[in-house]
Amino acid sequence: MRAASGILRRISLTLLALWLSFVPASADRRVALVIGNGAYVSTAQLANPSHDAEDVAASLRRSGFEVLQGIDLRQADMQDLTIRFARAASQADVALFYYSGHAMQYNGVNYLMPVDAVLADEADLKRFVRVDDIVNDLQQAKNLRILVLDSCRDNPLAENLKRSATRAASIGRGLSKVEAPRGTIVSFSTQSGQTAADGSGRNSPYTTAFLKHIEEPQEIGDVFRDISSDVYDSSGKTQLPELSLSIIGKFYLNGPVSVTVAPAAPKADPCASAEAHWKAADSIGTAAAFEDHLARFSNCSFASLAKGRIETLKQKVVLAPAAGDSKTFDGKWDVTISCTNSGKALGYTRSLSATVTNGALHAEDSEPRTNNTLAIDGQIPADGKTTLSARGMTGPSAYTVNNAVPGSPYAYTIDAQFERTRGSGKRNELRPCSFTFVKR
Repeated sequence: MRAASGILRRISLTLLALWLSFVPASADRRVALVIGNGAYVSTAQLANPSHDAEDVAASLRRSGFEVLQGIDLRQADMQDLTIRFARAASQADVALFYYSGHAMQYNGVNYLMPVDAVLADEADLKRFVRVDDIVNDLQQAKNLRILVLDSCRDNPLAENLKRSATRAASIGRGLSKVEAPRGTIVSFSTQSGQTAADGSGRNSPYTTAFLKHIEEPQEIGDVFRDISSDVYDSSGKTQLPELSLSIIGKFYLNGPVSVTVAPAAPKADPCASAEAHWKAADSIGTAAAFEDHLARFSNCSFASLAKGRIETLKQKVVLAPAAGDSKTFDGKWDVTISCTNSGKALGYTRSLSATVTNGALHAEDSEPRTNNTLAIDGQIPADGKTTLSARGMTGPSAYTVNNAVPGSPYAYTIDAQFERTRGSGKRNELRPCSFTFVKR
């Protein structure tokens, strides 16, 4: 009987070993946020990021990650997704953030750009996502944090900021270097202060190398060293990724069962950057900004203030008159747009008709010969003061600020004031244009 029980025990151990060999290298929780922004409204569009994000998300899922994915995100959507990631990272063992798209540095701070962002002056940077905030979110993960930015491309909008700067400011090429906190890997597609190539294939050169190596059964530090080496060789030694590692021991995304995880970093003060973030949220002044602050710093000194601001904003919405309460402006309106010369862009005048129903304005115009379209929408409250949204497709390049290809999408806002039978407004972004509204 003892011999039989010994044989059974050895068989059980053998089966257990075989089962373990097929189990993923860790039972940890892995979360990732993958963003690809390319369909920009106010600056050069990028062909690769949507493909990069799709392929990276699929690869990370095969490596056991729960993936939050966003493609061509507007400001509100990008903010919402980063808030969701912050919450997920706080419950994760491994957290990874990957971004492909336009980015820039200003005064040593790195910013990621939503597709609808404009950059007339320094204040517009509040519409961007700060890389420092992403790094703080990553630090909530227990064991390993990875930041990947394939975004060191030249950003034409940075030139607008240079021209508008009213004080000494540093606006460098590419991105500013980020030192990896303990337990973190930071990988940029090229060195700080340099710009990266977009490439001519489905993926950028950096993402091509990332996809080649990220699923290999190698130690994670070696994986990222191989990625850097591949990019350097494939670019003819002209593009060298920036890599900063601060990890102890070994970690495998795909590899041996025995894994040495880096000891947890000393507990950082979770409220260290709460004051700076509160100032930014307070300057933006929206419910979404205050909710973002609560998600990141729920136990810090400004949390109660954020809750109070959110409640105040909710009360304003409740007390605001319903959109359909005022029909003062209902009817047909003639709209005239006058834009002066701006840089190399020629000036023009355009006329179109608008209809206001229950206070909702809609105007639409198209020129089939040039593919040029324009639509204007917005709600006019009882006091007549409003911000309208305009969107459409560009016509001849000679009339566009960025010499855009005809048929390129664009969008901007209009601050307007309506009286009973007349109204006026001005365009907020890119170029000076005036609007005249006359009721028929």
